[in-house]
Amino acid sequence: MSTANVDTAAIPVKKVLDKKIKDLSGDTIGEVEDIVLDKFSNNIMFAVVGFGGFLGIGEKYHPIPWSLLSYDDSDGNYIINVSRDQLQAAPAYSIDELTEEDGEKYRLKAFEFYKNARY
Repeated sequence: MSTANVDTAAIPVKKVLDKKIKDLSGDTIGEVEDIVLDKFSNNIMFAVVGFGGFLGIGEKYHPIPWSLLSYDDSDGNYIINVSRDQLQAAPAYSIDELTEEDGEKYRLKAFEFYKNARY
């Protein structure tokens, strides 16, 4: 017995990791390195977007509020209304800084930078 192919909004995190982040013109400006969840509220706090560097050396990690990312059905990547220059100027930290001692001070800077309400 076959089952119908039903589209769903659900997606495993492992299928989001390494997806490209593109600006509105379609240029790749980074990729999803990780996703940080709030273990108490069960909300997605932000995507950790890697930008710059080569083979992981010199790469910056930007916490981007999840609500700013739009899924692109055409290629399975994500689009954000931020330019490469804006991303370069955005708060960037190590992944450890983003989660140590709850990482709140770093996250708040990112939400303020993007003028985005906290999750």
